[in-house]
Amino acid sequence: MYHVKVPLKKPFTTHLQSVEERESILIEMMDADGTIGVGECVAFTSPWYTEETVSTAWRAIEQWLMPLILNETFTHPNELDRAMSFVKGNRMAKASLNHAFWDIYSKKMNQPLWKLIGGVRNDIEAGVVIAENNFPNLFKKVDEAATAGYKRVKLKISTTSNPTELKELVNRFPNLQFFADANGAFSKDSIHILQQYDEVGLTLIEQPFNEDENLLSAQVQATMKTPFALDESITSYSDAKQMNHDQSGKIIVLKQGRVGGLSEALKIHQLAMEVNIPLWIGGMIEFGVSKAFNAAFASLPSIKYPGDFSSADYFFEQDLATPPVQVQNGIYSLTNEPGVGVLWNHELIEQFLIKKQVWNEKPRKGT
Repeated sequence: MYHVKVPLKKPFTTHLQSVEERESILIEMMDADGTIGVGECVAFTSPWYTEETVSTAWRAIEQWLMPLILNETFTHPNELDRAMSFVKGNRMAKASLNHAFWDIYSKKMNQPLWKLIGGVRNDIEAGVVIAENNFPNLFKKVDEAATAGYKRVKLKISTTSNPTELKELVNRFPNLQFFADANGAFSKDSIHILQQYDEVGLTLIEQPFNEDENLLSAQVQATMKTPFALDESITSYSDAKQMNHDQSGKIIVLKQGRVGGLSEALKIHQLAMEVNIPLWIGGMIEFGVSKAFNAAFASLPSIKYPGDFSSADYFFEQDLATPPVQVQNGIYSLTNEPGVGVLWNHELIEQFLIKKQVWNEKPRKGT
């Protein structure tokens, strides 16, 4: 387990937080036969997105989760999840271990992860997230994304954003899909501002209200044609069922780290198919391992919006995963090799390492 800190190429700013460096926890798991699986904990350093942080996730893995699974025998990732269920919450910490075991499991099954879970396509349309308040700079970045072949652009909005400028932007790029992410910026006092975005031409508006304002979200959704996509509100299968019941949104933003890993995400996917709710595979400021898991999930047949993940070099100078995740002309091509398709680059990790923790260390072949 590695704790790293990597500078971003440029700050990523929302109304909640400005991120200049990305701290993360990288997981490498080995089974008794020496098969290696990788995972990535996507918690941030402060609890602005969820209550989990890098420091709390590290402690949860080190003190509570690893003692439950170390040297135990599991034949399927669901068994690993049941073992970890004795620890409440800590979904991002659990997701990193869940992912590492899914990687091992798919290698044992001698299948690419995306095929193992039922994926039907290996070319995944990627997208970018742009956090920019200055309109000329925003226009320039969107133009760069379109030139690079991206088909979807997610913009960050708040109560101080300008819907008129965004409508102009959308009209200038008729071949792009535009999503707007509010990160819960709106409230009952700013509904009139939110409703102005109904005329912008957006594909969806992500998490307009705080995660505990589902009834308010349902009331306002009923007055608007632009669908709401709930992100922070969906942390489990139960939350997804509740959204469908309340009609507080029309699209689920599925982030595997936020719901506890691939296993829970697959349950939500099954629910979405049963009740005909579109899924959008959301991304984070993350390295290639997490991106690869997102892309594998996006291969499933019912995913309407494959993801807002981009090339690893969009946020960072170098990817800590190998091979680096690369998007070519807006497409990320999934591997046909067994597993998720990437490993950690230990040479690069050493450059950004804060600390590491090793359990039952065994030498790697060739080292």
